[in-house]
Amino acid sequence: MSDWIGHECGIAAIRLLKPFEYYIEKYGSPYFAINRLYLLMEKQHNRGQDGCGAAVIKTDVEPGRPIIFRARSADKNPIQQVHQHMLGSLAEAFDENPDGINDPAWIKKHAKFAGELLLGHLRYGTRGQGGLNYCHPFLRQSNWLSRNLVLAGNFNLTNNDQLFETLVELGQHPRSEKDTVMVLEKIGHFLDEENDRLFRQFRKEGISRMEITQKIAENLDLLSILKRSVKNFDGGYTMAGMIGNGDMFVMRDACGIRPGFFYRDDEFVVVASERPAIQTAFNVPIDAVEEIKPGHALIIRKTGEVLHEQISEVKTVAPCSFERIYFSRGTDRDIYNERKQLGRQLTERVLKAVDYDLDHTVFSYIPNTADAAFYGLIEGTKTYVAERAQHHILAKRDLSPERIAELVNYQPRMEKIMTKDAKLRTFITADADRTELVSMVYDTTYGIVRPEDTLVALDDSIVRGTTLRESILRILDRLRPRKIVIVSSAPEIRYPDCYGIDMSKLKDFVAFQAAIALVKETGREALLTEIYEKCKASMELPREEVVNEVKVLFKLFKPREVEAKIAEILRPPDLNAEFEVIYQSIEGLHAACPNHKGDWYFTGNYPTPGGNRVANRSFINFMEDNDARAY
Repeated sequence: MSDWIGHECGIAAIRLLKPFEYYIEKYGSPYFAINRLYLLMEKQHNRGQDGCGAAVIKTDVEPGRPIIFRARSADKNPIQQVHQHMLGSLAEAFDENPDGINDPAWIKKHAKFAGELLLGHLRYGTRGQGGLNYCHPFLRQSNWLSRNLVLAGNFNLTNNDQLFETLVELGQHPRSEKDTVMVLEKIGHFLDEENDRLFRQFRKEGISRMEITQKIAENLDLLSILKRSVKNFDGGYTMAGMIGNGDMFVMRDACGIRPGFFYRDDEFVVVASERPAIQTAFNVPIDAVEEIKPGHALIIRKTGEVLHEQISEVKTVAPCSFERIYFSRGTDRDIYNERKQLGRQLTERVLKAVDYDLDHTVFSYIPNTADAAFYGLIEGTKTYVAERAQHHILAKRDLSPERIAELVNYQPRMEKIMTKDAKLRTFITADADRTELVSMVYDTTYGIVRPEDTLVALDDSIVRGTTLRESILRILDRLRPRKIVIVSSAPEIRYPDCYGIDMSKLKDFVAFQAAIALVKETGREALLTEIYEKCKASMELPREEVVNEVKVLFKLFKPREVEAKIAEILRPPDLNAEFEVIYQSIEGLHAACPNHKGDWYFTGNYPTPGGNRVANRSFINFMEDNDARAY
């Protein structure tokens, strides 16, 4: 994606199912679990570079010793910082007692991060806020083992105001309205209620207070706690938590918007946001990794019992398609194939755009993440070339061997035209006004493109188009092509996201800008006021009755009309080459990613009521020239 946007987060969790000393004896290192957690996080570093955190809980700890240990960093290379902090704590223990490294029981007792429950988190700040205090995991601590809660997640909720009111009605005094606080306190409330219920039950049975602690730990109904906690969550989430009694859980939203995978055997239960991270870190085949079902929770009891149970009603399953297009790493088998298919399905439109003149067409791609879709486009083009060769050979039976060889061996021209200088980009982002330097972020391969050529460059997605307009198109134009065709493997982004991607302002989207321009050009400005009034009125409706009023805007124009206007908007005034933009169709997206129908940013079809409310609020902000976020 040539336009950078904040998005998603990543989680990694490990539950050791055997005694701690087992892993030291089998794998020969007291650092084994910490290193595996690090690898899980490092293999998902694409999901969060604003900060990182990890927490560990020890089980069966004697009173007087802490059970929860946490390390967080918002500095440069946060994953490595957290890992080194955890390793350093073990090293400090061994410095005090060098012989302890050969004593698993001593390690478990004295080394801080030597525990059975491990939870890691990678953070992208979708609200633009950063710093150590925003890094997960978050703690809700207590002297009662089974009231301690550690929470981390990849989530964004649209109804923080409603959740805030719920907590107030429950008698709490929330310290803020941030969704992380809402979630932590909501789960914490029902965790407290469950502890109180069990305490009363066991007291009636005449059990002593000291014995009750153990009885509560053994009988905690975590499934019921989670069902009650998520009852009015509106948003996308995969959340992981650890309880002080040794229980662990991971839960996924009812629509399956945010991803979550797990692997289990007799030694571990492992959880991650992306499947390849588990495959790599634990060297397991793809079929051994399971997906957490939408609306379900994975619960690992202290006893080692593993449950995968439903916690919320599943109405609309809509996993985020942007995970497949861009956000998740392309090392997942299915994602890789889907991205190739996205590119392959654009073949016909691209061939038409270059007038089927492959002798004078150069194919390339812009960000490295677009490579799989690019391979798909090239495969589609090669199929066309092969069919063309077959047609010529069958139509002209007197072809010479040389001509047949020429037809059979013909290949489309593929070149690496642009590469990004990451160091320069980091340097420039410190000063947003240095527009001239931004154009130097990309290095260009000169001498490949000829004046008679069309240059086709594929991008994952075009969100704002700012980088294209201010940098990439001007750089490509220096190569002096006759025509430039920018191809997006994703459809036009027309609506805001509210489930974890930093796309909440309609005015930023070039597709929305194009629609507004078309409205004004066709003399329909009154429609904007009409939509605005309906959006304002919708703010007074119950959340469940709100519909997306903004969809009316895009129904006025065909996708090709919007596409053409986008090309006008993105075209720099000094561009010499002809210029065209091609977008993926919604039908093409669904055909390539049949199991991930979450397409609200393209279609406006939000899977939860809160999404419609966010879209309407974003339009209100646009009309009122308000730069605030829509949620």
